[in-house]
Amino acid sequence: MRRRRLGVELRRLRQAAGLTIEAAARELECSDTKISRIETGKMKARQLDVRAMLDLYGVVAGESRQALLQLNREARLDGWWSGFDDVLPSGFETFVGLEAEAARLCTYALAVVPGLLQTEPYARALLRVGHPDAAPEQVERLVALRTTRQRLLARGPEPLRLRAVLDEAVLRRPVGGREVMAGQLRAMAELADRATVTIQVLPFDRGAHVSLSGMFTLIEFSDEADPGVVYVEGAGGNLYLERPCEVRQAALTFGRLVADSLDCDESKRFILAAAEEW
Repeated sequence: MRRRRLGVELRRLRQAAGLTIEAAARELECSDTKISRIETGKMKARQLDVRAMLDLYGVVAGESRQALLQLNREARLDGWWSGFDDVLPSGFETFVGLEAEAARLCTYALAVVPGLLQTEPYARALLRVGHPDAAPEQVERLVALRTTRQRLLARGPEPLRLRAVLDEAVLRRPVGGREVMAGQLRAMAELADRATVTIQVLPFDRGAHVSLSGMFTLIEFSDEADPGVVYVEGAGGNLYLERPCEVRQAALTFGRLVADSLDCDESKRFILAAAEEW
């Protein structure tokens, strides 16, 4: 997240200096790709590189320069999730890093319970299927990663605000057996009592809707300088959509899903009734 914030500022400064990425790369004697990856937060920047960029963009002294250099120092530090590097799926560290800095997540789940709402038994059963070649200890590490992420919902002083829309299929798909499913649904209904957690169910009888094609998560931040991100998970890899038009479209889509779903009280009753059926 800090790399992303730094990149936004460096891009703004480059554009204010009237330089294209290609022109900046020529002056700095580096590749266009390197400048692009730094500006998009996809790589750690050396302090030497940030100093050179600030010099080129005319930020040679003052509080702004020092603040950006300090931001880069912080951006180079490893997040808590680096302790799970041995099991962290490729590319997923980006999502975990964004999630850790987010103020609010709006997620639509089509098939399984979102990770932040999963009980340990449910997560364990799901991860065993998703990682069939993993050793038992690796599966337990993945479960620990998931439960550690869930601490965001109790983060002080500002817990992560979560709004989830669940397709009814999430409640009906058996994961881990009847006891696991019943426990998962009851736990989810209990979480819905928190002021910062909103869970709505989109039942089958509502028919076709705007997002039958798959799940997505809209990640929003408290600082207006940090634009939102849309995370789309798929079999071919994970996508992070950041263009303002893409973020707006995701917000509109999520709003339609919310409007089509049961309200919060109806959803809680629906979830508890589904738990009884298991």
